[in-house]
Amino acid sequence: MIQKLKGMTMGQTPVSPLQEALEIVESLSPDDQETLIELIHHRLTEQRRGEIAQNAAATLKAVGEGRVQFGSLEDLKGDLLAEP
Repeated sequence: MIQKLKGMTMGQTPVSPLQEALEIVESLSPDDQETLIELIHHRLTEQRRGEIAQNAAATLKAVGEGRVQFGSLEDLKGDLLAEP
């Protein structure tokens, strides 16, 4: 009796979640595969926008709290190379 476990069957090596996903995608029609690609791309874009918005909010908060220094590249080099 062969029992199917998540991602593998007895006597076989485990299949990675990525491999499982690829096999499912390959079973879709070409049109559905294109739609899936567009959906994933859109979701990744939205996720990245969210990360950028969070970074911007953190930066604005740091500026408001006075935790940010302004200067030129030369100022930064001087600060980094200064003796403690």
